[in-house]
Amino acid sequence: MIKHRNLPFFLLIIISTLVFSACNNNAEKTNGFIKTLVFGPGDEDKIMEAFLSIKDSTKIEFKEGRYNFNRLSINQGKNIVLSGAGPEKTVFDFSAQTQGGEGIRITDVIGFTISGIRLQDSKGDLIKLNKCTDVVIDNVHALWHVADSTSGGYAIYPVMCKNVLIDHSYAEGASDAGIYVGQTQGAVVRNCKATKNVAGCEIENTSDAQVYDNEFYNNTAGFLVFDLPGLSQRGGNTKAYNNFLHDNNLRNFAKSGSFGTSWGVGNAAPGSGIIILATSNVELYSNRIINNNSSAIAIASGLTVDDKAMEKINPAYFPISRNINIHDNVMEMGQSFPQEAYTHHMGQMLVSVEQKLAQQDPTRKNTRIPFILYDGVTTNIMNNGTVPNPDSICIKQEGVNIFVNADIININSKNWHPNTDIKPYTCQ
Repeated sequence: MIKHRNLPFFLLIIISTLVFSACNNNAEKTNGFIKTLVFGPGDEDKIMEAFLSIKDSTKIEFKEGRYNFNRLSINQGKNIVLSGAGPEKTVFDFSAQTQGGEGIRITDVIGFTISGIRLQDSKGDLIKLNKCTDVVIDNVHALWHVADSTSGGYAIYPVMCKNVLIDHSYAEGASDAGIYVGQTQGAVVRNCKATKNVAGCEIENTSDAQVYDNEFYNNTAGFLVFDLPGLSQRGGNTKAYNNFLHDNNLRNFAKSGSFGTSWGVGNAAPGSGIIILATSNVELYSNRIINNNSSAIAIASGLTVDDKAMEKINPAYFPISRNINIHDNVMEMGQSFPQEAYTHHMGQMLVSVEQKLAQQDPTRKNTRIPFILYDGVTTNIMNNGTVPNPDSICIKQEGVNIFVNADIININSKNWHPNTDIKPYTCQ
């Protein structure tokens, strides 16, 4: 029997229980220093409001189901976590979006994690993180169901960030790159897959990146590491190892006038495994580079895509690739170029190299273009030098038909002479 004097305390218990229950139902509770919000399908308006008013140390959990959004954004904050039930169970659908931009835009957040969510079919990029620090993207699938020039540019897109980890994620259908890390300091891309994009993965003007244990397949190009002029920082110090890059022979469907400009990924030839462009201090090893039928690895300078590249040298940009170390990769190539290479301007250049080699040496008839293509543009052109391999291109690969200096700068000259002599580039 409850005595009268205990009634206030009893009511307090009842009220507390009701409040706790209500919090669960209204998807808000406090757990230590983390404020956790829980939402389900149908809560889209509440979710958009929660994003706009989010506080530090907040976790938002999304139940199973499909959510239809126009756009989501978080601007500034610390320790923000977005968590779904898994990419096959929690789906953010942006197909009703009427304009470009991003599906999700995260700006200036320190400590941001997103996991267990599928993002799909935005007009612009699927998730863009701008000027964020300590970013984790884990078990996120980002895709367009139709892979063509109507797709957004980037599926997973951190830019100008610090300390980025992209892990166990998947990207499909981007008209530029499935996974793109740009102008960032410190990045790891691992255990990811990317397919049906123009580029599976790009590391652009980013320093200290590691890309390993990924599978990039059925893109136009599997993996690109490069620097472009006119950006905020210079890239370099990239390692890529233990990746499986195969069958990247897809037509190039980059958007003309934006991503397809002279400096854009529109230059990537269908059939490219790895492209290194105008960057430095890159090490590629222990990768399996299979059936990328235009080139397994291409090392190029900015001059390959822009005659005025030398005019753009500044502290954040140098157009000639230097200090490239390639060793112990497994490389195989199919019997012919992908048909799409014959209609692509850079692809046509590679076809010409193969034909020219056969012309120079009839014993090469029916021999494919060597696995590693170097455009042959060196810093010698800056001082009329004659130093062999002045830019420290270091190759240690077993087998035959490994290398060609394509002498690209003379491709339209009668003196054009691609050279397969690997000795100047063999690691000492």
